[in-house]
Amino acid sequence: MSPRNSIIMDKSKKVIVGISIGDTNGIGIEIILKTFEDKRMLDFCTPVIFASNKILATYKNKLKLNLPIQTIHTIDKVIHGKINLFNVWNEETPLEVGQATKTGGKYAFLSLKSAVSALKKGSIDVLVTAPINKSTIQSDEFTFPGHTEYLNQELDGDALMILMTDKIRVALLTGHIAIDQVTANITPELIHKKVNILYKTLKQDFSINKPKIAILSINPHVGDDGVIGTADDKVLSPTVQAIQKEGKLVYGPYAADSFFGSGSYKNFDAILAAYHDQGLTPFKTLSFGEGVNFTAGLDKIRTSPDHGTAFDIAGKGLADASSFKEALFSAIEIFKTRQQNIELNKTSLK
Repeated sequence: MSPRNSIIMDKSKKVIVGISIGDTNGIGIEIILKTFEDKRMLDFCTPVIFASNKILATYKNKLKLNLPIQTIHTIDKVIHGKINLFNVWNEETPLEVGQATKTGGKYAFLSLKSAVSALKKGSIDVLVTAPINKSTIQSDEFTFPGHTEYLNQELDGDALMILMTDKIRVALLTGHIAIDQVTANITPELIHKKVNILYKTLKQDFSINKPKIAILSINPHVGDDGVIGTADDKVLSPTVQAIQKEGKLVYGPYAADSFFGSGSYKNFDAILAAYHDQGLTPFKTLSFGEGVNFTAGLDKIRTSPDHGTAFDIAGKGLADASSFKEALFSAIEIFKTRQQNIELNKTSLK
C-alpha cells in the first residue's frame, strides 16, 4: 500500500505519532515494525514507539528485520526522519508469543500509559494503539472494557467509537456492554449526546458541512409496530424527530438486517448503530483488514487497527500491517483536518 499523496505532499509539518505496542505476545509489534519497513512513512510523520530496546530487538531478530531505531530517553529529544523508541522500561520482558498471559497485558498497559501521558502533555500529536487483550490487561490501574473507556477517563471530552474506511463510518450508541443491558441504556439523553458528538466530529474532523446520519433500530424490523418490542417507537423515533427539528440531517430508525446488504449505508456520512455487534459485524464483513477504529469526541486523536491480537499467527511473520497503516494515515489526516478547521473558525470569528 502506498502512502497517501495528500499527506506526502505536505512535508513542512511532520506529525509526531505516538505508538503503543499492545499485547507483547500478539501481533502488535510485528505490524508496527512492518509498517516502518517502508522508509517513505518517515517522509510525512515522526513515529515514537513506547516500549523497550530489548523487546523491539527480540522481535527484529525473530522477524529478520534490519530496521534502524533511535532510542530516546526524553520525549523532547525526538529525531525527525528516524523511528524513535521511547524506552519505557529496561528489564527483560518475558515473552510467550501467541499466548494470553498477564505479563503480556502488564507491558501493554505500561506502553499505553506512557504514550497517553505524552499525548496529554502535547509531546506527541496523535496516538495509534496496537491491539490489547481485554482480559490480560486488567489490573488495579486498568479496569476498563477497552481502550475507548480508558481514554475517556484520561482525556477531555466524551469518547465515541467510530469504525471507518474511506467508504463507511459506523459509530455506536452503546459500546462494550452486555447485550441484555442495551435497551435500558438507550435513552433520549444518550441518543442526543451521541448524535451531537458524531455530528461535531464529521464537521470538525472530516470537513463535512451538513452531515447525514442514519440510526439503526434497537429491535428487529424496527419492532414491527410493537410486536417485537416498543423501544424503537417510544424512544428512538421520537428522539430522532426531535433532533431533526434542530436542523440536523438525522434519519431512522432503520431495520439493521437489510441496511448494509441493500447498500443503504452509502447514502449517509455515518451510521449510528444501537449496539456493538449490530454495527461492527457488517462493518468488518465489508471492510476487514482495511478498517480503522477512531476514538472521536475527545480533545486528542487516537486511532487503531480494526483487528485484535491474533495470537494464532503471532510471531510467525504472517500478520498483515494494512489496517495499522490505515490507522496511522487516518490519525495524521484527522489531526491536520482538525487543525485547519480550528484555524478557519478562529478566522471566521475575527
